[in-house]
Amino acid sequence: MSDLRITSLQVAERAGVSQSAVSRVFTPGASASPKTVAKVKKAADELGYRPNRVARAMITGKSRIIGLVVAYLDNQFYPQALEHLSNALQEKGYHVLVFTATNSPEKVGDVMRDLLDYQVDGIITASVAVTSDLTERCNSAGIPVVMFNRGQDGADANAVTSDNLAGGRKIADFLVAGGHQKIAHISGWEGSSTGRDRRQGFIDGLKAHRQEPLAIIDGMYNRDTAAQAARDLMELPTPPDAIFVGNDHMAFAVMDTLRHELHLKIPEDVAIIGFDDVPLAAWPSYNLTTVRQPLNRMVEATVDMLIAQIDEGVMVPRRVAFDGPLIARGTTRQPKGPTT
Repeated sequence: MSDLRITSLQVAERAGVSQSAVSRVFTPGASASPKTVAKVKKAADELGYRPNRVARAMITGKSRIIGLVVAYLDNQFYPQALEHLSNALQEKGYHVLVFTATNSPEKVGDVMRDLLDYQVDGIITASVAVTSDLTERCNSAGIPVVMFNRGQDGADANAVTSDNLAGGRKIADFLVAGGHQKIAHISGWEGSSTGRDRRQGFIDGLKAHRQEPLAIIDGMYNRDTAAQAARDLMELPTPPDAIFVGNDHMAFAVMDTLRHELHLKIPEDVAIIGFDDVPLAAWPSYNLTTVRQPLNRMVEATVDMLIAQIDEGVMVPRRVAFDGPLIARGTTRQPKGPTT
């Protein structure tokens, strides 16, 4: 086996085309006839040619790489979202570089700096808090950023979320219509816009029915914290008859604790409702009532927003929120009247 690297010029000679034609064939979005594509790819396969993407990036100034930053992957929603985002970006001719980062400003800052060193064309942050300083640093470097499933107060960046305020209100309406009067909330992390918005929508929804939450505990988007919150709620002198849990990931832990540790029946003793509608929510073991995040629409908007910024340069930041339906399953009672 030869140690010499096959060049695009050798491929061009074998295929009987120009070197620029070879470049077009291996450049996503470039124009080449089907006949030329077939000849070039046949010659490339015969010679064992692989395009040098690093060299192309140096020439064009485009790496065709998108950085994806996610806070944690324990929650089923994020592996599913990353798969959809990766597939959508690959269809656009981009490759994906995934980083994980805790929600500490220092760690997120380190990861964003690493991504800039990789010369990515754009960055998507999934449930990661981005400070205004980091956003400004990326803007200065000409790297567009889109926040997915997370907004950020004061951050001059694009953001795509579900309508968390509306989702919280729907849950309040649904539980009140089900006859519940002692409704508690195990919220998402106070430091996240998603957690705050879902909680605020829920509070506003109850207020419209002249109710207020029995109790609110920050579940930190953590299974163990949510499980302990469920124990604490059920030990109250007047325990709740329904609990809105800030996402499905925590709701599963709450359900396991109530059923297998406290030996309570759901929904007879206490109703449970979550948020996200991850695949596990529909499994018979959980059969969880929840608000569905419209993942496909969120992914499409995120990718379109990012590619538009890459192709067109500076654009006015936008924030988009998609409404998602409430999916009623077996962890809640049927409403006694229509929900609003």
